[in-house]
Amino acid sequence: MPRIAVLASGGGSNLQALLERLDTLGKAAPAEVSLVISDRAQSYALGRARLRDIPALHLPASSPEGALEQALATHDIGLVVLAGYLRLVPAAVVRRWAGRVLNVHPALLPAFGGPGMYGHRVHDAVIASGARVSGATVHFVDEQFDRGPIIAQWPVPVPAGDTRDALAARVLAVEHRIYPWCIEAVARGIVRLGDDGTVHGALPFDFPRFGVEGPQHPFVPAG
Repeated sequence: MPRIAVLASGGGSNLQALLERLDTLGKAAPAEVSLVISDRAQSYALGRARLRDIPALHLPASSPEGALEQALATHDIGLVVLAGYLRLVPAAVVRRWAGRVLNVHPALLPAFGGPGMYGHRVHDAVIASGARVSGATVHFVDEQFDRGPIIAQWPVPVPAGDTRDALAARVLAVEHRIYPWCIEAVARGIVRLGDDGTVHGALPFDFPRFGVEGPQHPFVPAG
């Protein structure tokens, strides 16, 4: 069973969604969260981990080079999950865990991604552009911000007069659904990053539909 490390800089709501999904699966869960790391000492993600007796580690930006890689190796981590982690993952980690580092981004990549594009900055940019569709993207991580091969995306409408807070809430609700499913698929080997750098496999289509505030489009794997 792969041991998951979750890297988060903020509240860790995607961490919570993953934990709840694994709880629902029970003994059928394909992986377990074994470590939570944050670059911010006051990140609530660390608090969520401690509430469940999951090892919680603060690794500030000033940590020595190689500290993250060492922590992951020490805890025998098999899958690295970024959940609102605002720092570029070191190239050494990306190479060592190639095909086993995932991220979720609050827009439909490659649009509205890249350095500095996170949180409300993304939603502000979407609204300012006049786009009528945004969404969430789950992708494998490479050595650049938001450029790794896409596993899945789900669109979210952007109605006229939308606000960044309202859009953020709708997109986050989608993230909480699709991210655990994608993590589960990778942990089970249903979806993987091939040697050719493309996504192999496909997500199943039997996911529950969203409510009235979520997208009504079919789930669209991008691999």
